[in-house]
Amino acid sequence: MKKILKEDIKKIIPHREPFLLIDEITEMTETTCNGIKYVNKDDFWVPGHFPEKPIMPGVLQIEALAQVGAYAVLSKPQFLGKIAYFAGINNVRFKKMIVPGDVLELKVELTKIKSIVGIANGKAYVNGEMAMSCELTFIIK
Repeated sequence: MKKILKEDIKKIIPHREPFLLIDEITEMTETTCNGIKYVNKDDFWVPGHFPEKPIMPGVLQIEALAQVGAYAVLSKPQFLGKIAYFAGINNVRFKKMIVPGDVLELKVELTKIKSIVGIANGKAYVNGEMAMSCELTFIIK
């Protein structure tokens, strides 16, 4: 699969800068989607979280995973033009701090979609090491 870059990602999900938190979609199947977030010193959260030692906020890590999942779901013909909203987040685990300069590899597996509700498992990696994981529940409207 050819990498899908920001301009094409924007054709599927409604997020825009500064809140578009994925830079590429690198792989997609019927039930999985992988993306990349290049964490850099110019990201909007760096000056304030934390100025002396910036780390990517956990909620933004979750949001980046959710955006990869949204791309996977909203690419499906029956959901084109819709929005995927959070309905729940479970079993979140943070295992590594994400800092400017990291390449955050985002992997989402859609485990259940029934009507307009779905569940996905997400994992984020840096240099092949798991940085965080969670289960996302979403509703599509």
